[in-house]
Amino acid sequence: MGRLVHFEIHVDDMERAKKFYGEVFGWSFQDWSDFAGMPYYGAVTGDDSELGINGALMQRQSPPPQAGQAMNGFACTMGVENYDATEEKILANGGTVAMPKYALPGMAWQGYFIDTEGNVFGIHQPDENAK
Repeated sequence: MGRLVHFEIHVDDMERAKKFYGEVFGWSFQDWSDFAGMPYYGAVTGDDSELGINGALMQRQSPPPQAGQAMNGFACTMGVENYDATEEKILANGGTVAMPKYALPGMAWQGYFIDTEGNVFGIHQPDENAK
């Protein structure tokens, strides 16, 4: 079985992306550029005792996604405790709404956003009362 163990988010402006993901989700970053041979920062997304994976921000090697373009890759979704508070942070830090908050009835609140680099990502707040 091939379990997902790492992700990479392609970015145009490394400092802007580090600020966005650090401010919104509390991620920290480690400079792994010497290993990768390009700007590449490991993203620590939570404590090792929590469910989840770590990843990286890497320098984009091609044009960014076009506005309105259909998804042509993976979309990462982050688990959050408070959807509305997280959405406020996303918008305050330069992100935009791609698909507004909606209920996954009996399971959670879900929505999608565009980060400062033009990438789509989701947030997911578990809530059995969502409808």
